[in-house]
Amino acid sequence: MKLGVSAFAWTTEFTTAHLPLLDFVKRLGYDGLEIPVFNPAAVPARELRRGFESAGLECTVCAILPGEVNPISGDAGVRRQARGHLLRLLDLAVELGATRVGGPLYAPIGYLPARRRNEDEWRWAVECFAGITHEVESRGISLAIEPVNRAESHFLCTAAESVKFCDAVGSPAIGILLDTFHANIEEKQVAAAMTTAGARLMHVHMSENDRSLVGSGHIDFPAVVRALAAIHYEGYLMVEGFGFSEAPENKLGARWAEKHVSPEMIAAEGIDHLRKLLAR
Repeated sequence: MKLGVSAFAWTTEFTTAHLPLLDFVKRLGYDGLEIPVFNPAAVPARELRRGFESAGLECTVCAILPGEVNPISGDAGVRRQARGHLLRLLDLAVELGATRVGGPLYAPIGYLPARRRNEDEWRWAVECFAGITHEVESRGISLAIEPVNRAESHFLCTAAESVKFCDAVGSPAIGILLDTFHANIEEKQVAAAMTTAGARLMHVHMSENDRSLVGSGHIDFPAVVRALAAIHYEGYLMVEGFGFSEAPENKLGARWAEKHVSPEMIAAEGIDHLRKLLAR
């Protein structure tokens, strides 16, 4: 298993101003850093790629769809635009030198009609992702679809639903990203969700139940690591948490983080905790 940290600890928009973080992350011993992407056109891909290569770090992408990009919209025109957005994400990943794009790519966060997922939405989502598998595979990229909790989406919330979705799409390049924060809400047991995802599991966000320091809350990370070892998982354990700072771009940390927990603490204490778990 490889170790990484999400730039969400610092910012929702990773730019050239954040390139000095790469050396810090590398010194901590991480293999990679994950950058959030809302708008592919706003990402200075070439400059970031040079920075990652210079630091000797891998780049992964966590993509969040903006509100107007919706693969399961009832409007066929909106669904076509969503397909174009996903293709632009693939091109961005190539420019960045990233081979993994993850996130809740089936719908915008907060798209919550007052009902359960319906058959049309399921069919539209399957058609959307099945329709871009050639582009995904030909670029050497994998898409890791992330189920999220019921307060963020109604479409995919559990590992079992995600396996069913990936089976319907039918491409080895389309798999699952499990986030322990969301699994803590939606699964009966967080570790068991890893087992359920099995061979479809491509990426893991190691995130505490309150998005704070990994190991400081009630998620059973030792059990998670044991479950991952049992299925021979070899992808990233990506530390994802929010650190507090008053920097304007640190919107999530300013809103939710504990004030005594800095972004640097999220990264440093996160890798220390994961190393101890893996050493056992």
